[in-house]
Amino acid sequence: MLGVIRRKIGAGGSSLLTSGWSFQSRPAVSAWRSYSSAAKEMTVRDALNSALDEEMSADPKVFLMGEEVGEYQGAYKISKGLLEKYGPERVLDTPITEAGFTGIGVGAAYYGLRPVVEFMTFNFSMQAIDHIINSAAKSNYMSAGQISVPIVFRGPNGAAAGVGAQHSHCFAAWFASCPGLKVLAPYSSEDARGLLKAAIRDPDPVVFLENELLYGESFPVSAESLDSSFCLPIGKAKIEREGKDVTITAFSKMVGYALKAAEILTKEGISAEVINLRSIRPLDRSTINASVRKTNRLVTVEEGFPQHGVGAEICTSIVEESFGYLDAPVERIAGADVPMPYAANLERLAVPQVEDIVRAAKRACYRSVPLAAVA
Repeated sequence: MLGVIRRKIGAGGSSLLTSGWSFQSRPAVSAWRSYSSAAKEMTVRDALNSALDEEMSADPKVFLMGEEVGEYQGAYKISKGLLEKYGPERVLDTPITEAGFTGIGVGAAYYGLRPVVEFMTFNFSMQAIDHIINSAAKSNYMSAGQISVPIVFRGPNGAAAGVGAQHSHCFAAWFASCPGLKVLAPYSSEDARGLLKAAIRDPDPVVFLENELLYGESFPVSAESLDSSFCLPIGKAKIEREGKDVTITAFSKMVGYALKAAEILTKEGISAEVINLRSIRPLDRSTINASVRKTNRLVTVEEGFPQHGVGAEICTSIVEESFGYLDAPVERIAGADVPMPYAANLERLAVPQVEDIVRAAKRACYRSVPLAAVA
């Protein structure tokens, strides 16, 4: 694998680099439109696949590497058809050695290529944490801007179903705590497609956190999002549902839970505003604070552990910038502070559920019955 990259970046023989210099830069971001113009549906899996395909077609410097991404077409079939279309020099099957192929990917990015490194699960990215943090995230700063590291680390993150503690960890807060990284977490097909394109085009290392349970879900997609130039802005959240009584922030799979909770709350006369964070780092603090200043209440939702979590950072932002607007304490919904249990009944108790969000929103709106009154 290293030999392939060396051949591609060697003097006089660089089909990836030399052909890339004539490549015309594409727009980094397109204007966002809501789903109102949607004419069809697409699965998250197909959205990711099409984004990879189009970016590889548009830029010969983009290549994909990881375990089973080629012959097997991806552990989750995200890379289906790419090996046949682009060949083994741009869709590279790697050994089971995350530290090895991640280091090669970072080195290729130093040379000006645009690697997309797939982890079969982000739990395995811990094997490659030195390259992600020390080699990729810090190089631009330590080189005074002379070294750019345009690389994407992508794969499923967080809980799936029945895979135990070592395959269920949410690493959003881990990576988001490191300067030099951008951290994205799509929810819908439009998110997946637009944010992955933005990640691949970005000059900095991007951690792209997908969710295994969302791969097969279908979402409406607008005509604009199907255009090859479509791209979503990094660092900008999306208001999925407007409301006036309470703000609910969430990312990845939890956005769907928040929307279901908002539907239930509507029946009880509570109007919830649901914010899909999309970008964990940079975090769209202005959108979150503007919403809380309107609703005067906040519920944060995430699958990860509560201590030092994404919700904790959002709470701090509200306390620092919008404390005077709060009419109730901030409610924080997160996973249980234990390694993920394997048993299905315990697993369900360890991750947030729709009813947890509903109860938290009702507490924030002073609609819940105090325990003392029940007794």
